[in-house]
Amino acid sequence: MAGRADATMGLVVSAFVTLLCLTAVLAWVNERFVRIPTTVGVTLAGALSSLLVLGLEALGISVGLKARAQEMLQTLDFTAFVLNGILSVLLFAGALSLDARRLLHQRAGIFTLATAGTIVSAVVAGAGAWAAFRVVGLELPFAWALLFGALISPTDPVAVLDMLRRVNAPPRLKTLIAGESLFNDGVGVVLFVAFAGLAGVDAGGHVGAGLGGALLVFAREAVGGVAFGAALGWLGYRMCRSIDGHIVEIVITLALVAGGYLAADTLGVSGPLAMVVAGLVVSAGKEEAFDPVTREQLEGFWETLEQVLTVLLFAFIGFDVLLTETFGPQVLASVLIIGVALLARAASVIVPIRLVRHRDGYGPGTIRLLVWGGLRGGIAISLALGLPPSPYRAHLVTATYAVVLFSIAVQGLTVMPLVRRAAAADPETAAPHGT
Repeated sequence: MAGRADATMGLVVSAFVTLLCLTAVLAWVNERFVRIPTTVGVTLAGALSSLLVLGLEALGISVGLKARAQEMLQTLDFTAFVLNGILSVLLFAGALSLDARRLLHQRAGIFTLATAGTIVSAVVAGAGAWAAFRVVGLELPFAWALLFGALISPTDPVAVLDMLRRVNAPPRLKTLIAGESLFNDGVGVVLFVAFAGLAGVDAGGHVGAGLGGALLVFAREAVGGVAFGAALGWLGYRMCRSIDGHIVEIVITLALVAGGYLAADTLGVSGPLAMVVAGLVVSAGKEEAFDPVTREQLEGFWETLEQVLTVLLFAFIGFDVLLTETFGPQVLASVLIIGVALLARAASVIVPIRLVRHRDGYGPGTIRLLVWGGLRGGIAISLALGLPPSPYRAHLVTATYAVVLFSIAVQGLTVMPLVRRAAAADPETAAPHGT
């Protein structure tokens, strides 16, 4: 028994080291020769590498590369790697980097976008996906279509924060975009679990009984996640404030993230929402809890860890995205669903922003930026891959890959001019903003 466990651990370590080495090579090539945003560059490089493997396989000269690549991806398990692995780190680090007091000031816009906006997007995307599959002759129950809408609606905070780092965006604009992305991620996961209950699908052990069960799951996960995250963040803040040692304080925040996410899962509340709220609570008190040197070291540690894991995640997406078996009608439906996802994003942004634009002073380009800058990434893929076997699973996985690849490759490469224009039009802008 111990021997098998050691062998399994050895395979996981070997697969992770292989992914790390491949990611380093791809990131170096991008930085040395291409110089496009790192997340976009490593994703596209991974996808092109996958295409090369598939081409060699078709020519009969692959030397087993496809099988080895698939073995590596299966060993690491994308869903576990993201949802139960790096997601807690990425969400906490993203929240820690925000100005919690400013976020509280802009709470109306952020809360509306992250909650009502995500629900609207999920319903519109789900209805559109249901229609798109029917157009190409594929059946998909409406409950499963809503499940797709829930998993594709949250914007990926990892991709969004990477985008914002590349311009000196005004604090108001950065807080709105990053805050919405962090919270709609948690809301989207909770909505996914609730819709899974409505469809009778096991989503990580959470199964609701019809509409009532779905609403109960949503309330427990969302409210419980926020409350647990606030308590967790307060505990971490109090512990750090009582000592003066940057190494111990970094270890405390690490334990808060790893142990807190595990505890949230055990309690049946939303781990993503808990991590966001915990990060914001620590961020709000970091000037009191940490001296300037410790604060700089703590923020530097979390920023570095976040960026390394971000590059790994998007390389993983690139390798994984083209090694999934698909067939013609699924691909055709997925092309239609790319448009559906953009329409759903627009529907979820336009009304909320128009309601709060004058109150919070957002510039005229904010709506365009939020729609086109609503990048999707690893969270959507991990939720899709976590679906149990069924006749409809392959439909949703293929559509998710299509939307994510378009989001990263097309939107990610063309969004920067919109960011600069929105930044230049924002009332807080005091000087030209560059890359």
